[in-house]
Amino acid sequence: MNKFRLNFWIFILSYFFYGAHGVASESLTLTSSAFKDSAFIPIDYTKEGKDLSPPLEWKNVPKGTKSMALICDDPDAPGGSWIHWVLYNIPPLPDHLEEGAKNLSPDVIFGKNSWGDLSYGGPQPPSGTHHYLFTLYALDTVLKLEKGVTKEDLLKSIKGHVLDKATLTGLYHLQGR
Repeated sequence: MNKFRLNFWIFILSYFFYGAHGVASESLTLTSSAFKDSAFIPIDYTKEGKDLSPPLEWKNVPKGTKSMALICDDPDAPGGSWIHWVLYNIPPLPDHLEEGAKNLSPDVIFGKNSWGDLSYGGPQPPSGTHHYLFTLYALDTVLKLEKGVTKEDLLKSIKGHVLDKATLTGLYHLQGR
């Protein structure tokens, strides 16, 4: 391969991996103004408090994102993962959910949590400190699902449609223990 062709392919591959500006594309991020990643969730966002969903903000949404999906679960729960929140068809903009999800678009659909509710259910671990994973998925489609699907059904439906994902981890233990 001559030098010109080699340089051409290096340029093409670099453009593909690093974008037009020569830097790697940033990954989707998920943060909260209420708590830092791997820090304790304030009591207002738990069953012991006001049971409000925490404020969440995302950045670096990939091009081509048509909707977002959000799952909050507790992998430390006895008997397997306990689902606290399932949301889908979240528009990429605005780039945040307010405390209590007050700014939810009417297009957003709620899935079923482990209490059988179509809503957020805050942390209430039976013992010890548990991890709560808020995982946001950027999708290349708007999902054609009815309300009330489970986490498992949602994960099956988004297979092959995930452009990127980000996880924010919060910790909690009951204050009375």
